[in-house]
Amino acid sequence: MSPESVTVHGMSTSGNCHKVRLLLEQLGRPYAWIEVDSANGATRTPAYLAKNLNGKVPMLERAGGGVLVESDAILCWLAEGTPMLPADTWQRAQALSWLFFEQYSHEPYIAVARFIRGWTPVDSPRRADLPRLIERGGQALSVMEKHLQRAAWFTGDTYGVADIALFAYTHCAEDGGFDLSAYPRITDWLARVRATPGFVPMPGVSDEVAARLAFSRA
Repeated sequence: MSPESVTVHGMSTSGNCHKVRLLLEQLGRPYAWIEVDSANGATRTPAYLAKNLNGKVPMLERAGGGVLVESDAILCWLAEGTPMLPADTWQRAQALSWLFFEQYSHEPYIAVARFIRGWTPVDSPRRADLPRLIERGGQALSVMEKHLQRAAWFTGDTYGVADIALFAYTHCAEDGGFDLSAYPRITDWLARVRATPGFVPMPGVSDEVAARLAFSRA
């Protein structure tokens, strides 16, 4: 039986949304993509909030009804029964531990720094948070670097959902002000992820966002 087609509401330049697209592409699963301008309030409309009370992307809808939110939960549901999610309970728990790490210790700093530098005005008071975000995000990258001293992947013996989750914002961490050249094992791991079958890159940001990121690097 062919897997059911799903619809994903997402913002293409969001790492959390790109996780879902990357896994769908690598699984060869049919899906429709609805672009949502989350950065400018499109997830706060009554129609969107009626489906997702938390008002965020990504959001997955099943053809016969049913909504699933939270990017890593979506990854696990899509990957069930595939090599992307370990069947062994211990290995699965190890993969889940990295998913929790990504959402608690990694994304809140690396992704937020990227957002502030690219999606807020250059005089935004939120930029005062950047030094703290750089410090805490650097700690997360150091944890990843140490793990990669003894393992090639984060999902277990092979590539899978935890690698996809961590790749999403690590690969563009320099947008947030992080120097990835300081993490050679992460750099090598990023190259391995890009070499996996069916890999698709995250689309580039708009000219306006690119200009803010360029300003932030100056």
